[in-house]
Amino acid sequence: MNVQSVILAAGQGVRMHSKTPKVLHHILGKPMIQYVLEAAERVTQSTPILIIGHGAKSVQQTIGERAQYVIQEQQLGTAHAVQQAVPLLNGSAPLVLVTYGDMPLLSDVTLTQLIQSQQAHQGSITMLTAHVDDARGFGRVLRSADGSVKAIVEEAQATPEQLAIHELNVGVYCFAKEWLISSLPIVPLSPKGEYYLTDLVGMAVSQGVSIQAVTLTDINEAIGVNTRVHLSEAQAILQRRINRKWMLSGVTLENPLAIIIEPDVTIGVDTVIGTNTYLRGKTTIGEDCVIGPNTIIEDSFVGTHCTILASMLEKAKVEDDVDIGPFSHLREGTHLARGVHIGNFGEIKQSYLGVGAKMGHFSYIGDATIGADVNIGCGTITCNYDGKKKNRTEIGDGVFLGSDTMLVAPVKMGKGSRTGAGAVVTRDVPAQALAFGVPARVVKP
Repeated sequence: MNVQSVILAAGQGVRMHSKTPKVLHHILGKPMIQYVLEAAERVTQSTPILIIGHGAKSVQQTIGERAQYVIQEQQLGTAHAVQQAVPLLNGSAPLVLVTYGDMPLLSDVTLTQLIQSQQAHQGSITMLTAHVDDARGFGRVLRSADGSVKAIVEEAQATPEQLAIHELNVGVYCFAKEWLISSLPIVPLSPKGEYYLTDLVGMAVSQGVSIQAVTLTDINEAIGVNTRVHLSEAQAILQRRINRKWMLSGVTLENPLAIIIEPDVTIGVDTVIGTNTYLRGKTTIGEDCVIGPNTIIEDSFVGTHCTILASMLEKAKVEDDVDIGPFSHLREGTHLARGVHIGNFGEIKQSYLGVGAKMGHFSYIGDATIGADVNIGCGTITCNYDGKKKNRTEIGDGVFLGSDTMLVAPVKMGKGSRTGAGAVVTRDVPAQALAFGVPARVVKP
């Protein structure tokens, strides 16, 4: 769109009562500033300029190379903040979009409309307004008799009559770049000793410059996060947006108010998500699955026709036709092949279970490679840690592990071998052999 984006994110956020910079507080698994950055990237097709100050190092470490950074050493107001970005406003883009790092709900549609309105308009400013009963500290928009914008008055300086005005200045603007650069140095000092972008409106009016206003259709987009109450409000709104999108796309949410789905999750059609389920990070769920209730899945892949009940998956891969739970935990590095069954109270990490393997209940498998059609009896454990390092267990196809088998790694079970109940296996077991006892004796076929 031939537009540069400037995002103001230098404030401390005192009302958050936190050591964390305000814009790094998370909403559905991501710092709120990331939502603002992503929206700006999408609508401008350029790298945003991020004005930072309080907690600047933390913000840079979190965002990385997704932004150009300008540090506002002294927080002297919004106009002062934008002025710090002027050295980076040196490209050919004729427009500058100004947004805030604590407004994560602004949509691409709204920002695009703001930009397009400025492109179609001869004046130097297009501003975003909202008609809201709860002012939440926003300035009031003053209009002339002909309906044109004539000024913005900050809430602290407003008269009782002005405070009764319900059209608010959201604080988001699209400027003609050359006019903005020439006007910023002459913004007057406010009674609070700061320089405000809002004063550019009065300056433009005094110069006879036209001001365009775009009014929000969804007033929730105007929510700025200044307290943890606002943070929870923003999360609830974003959650409703995401859940609605998935329901309209063919996913059943049994209780949308008690299901959290983060923005980067993808879900296949005809999948059912149960109550109290939380899908986090870059999780992918296939078609025709039943997930939950009471399930947490984070940064994991789940294939089609899977059932996961009251369990937790972290950085795991689950192929098609797998059922898990209740009360099982798949930790990082777990890979379940097609048709695997994991019953209640099972834990797996850094392990592969082959096609059709079954682990009924109360077992732990760690650092193991398990073949196809293996039966893992109740209470089976891979003893993978020797006090210094993790050791691997290898189990061949068709192995039958009796209840309470202890596999002291490193150890291998050959194809078709078996263990008796309570066996403590400390050495390799050949194919088709039987191991039983403590320590296990091996009877070869």
